[in-house]
Amino acid sequence: MSNHRILGVALIAALALPAAAQAHVTLQPNTAPAGAYVVEDVRVPNETSDAVTTKVDVKLPPGFAAVSYAAAPGWTVKLTTAKLAKPIATDDGTLTEGVTRITWTADSKADGIAPGQFRDFPISLQVPGKAGDTLTFKALQTYSNGDVVRWIGEPSDDHPAPRVRVVAAADSGHATPAAATASSGGSKASKGLGIAALAVGVVAALLAVASLAGRRRG
Repeated sequence: MSNHRILGVALIAALALPAAAQAHVTLQPNTAPAGAYVVEDVRVPNETSDAVTTKVDVKLPPGFAAVSYAAAPGWTVKLTTAKLAKPIATDDGTLTEGVTRITWTADSKADGIAPGQFRDFPISLQVPGKAGDTLTFKALQTYSNGDVVRWIGEPSDDHPAPRVRVVAAADSGHATPAAATASSGGSKASKGLGIAALAVGVVAALLAVASLAGRRRG
């Protein structure tokens, strides 16, 4: 294989890395302060080329007494509740039931998430647990062709479950909108630099192999 051909393959692989890294169902932001009322976006990308996402089913970890959702035109939203293992005391009284599941279903295929698109489904909730906990939100993504992708795995799996890390209020980056924006931007920039560095490393390694092979042929 010629050096030019190896370089072309390496560049294609490098350019594909950011897209692959962002193809998971996630909750944004992925950190939240313990006990705070926050808005989390369930971010759902369509990672196929020939089907539409028509249903998103998210199972909440224990401890959510009340959850509300933003209107999603073209989608029907259903909340599933169950008795709490431990009642939660609030200003309005003691709650014995909590939300365990949220399901978004597209009203039609035309309303679904098309290939190359993503959609955010905002939910408002109070963060349970304490700093250091990790909240795992298992999700099922259904496509118009009948395929179901189960986002329930560990962080290293091909289909990891969305996770939110619970932090102390002072460490959350939620003190002010400006601080949250700066924190989010810095995180994205760091991830981008990391991916770019990996891509450059791949290209350099392949070029070194090509150079060595050329010397041997000479």
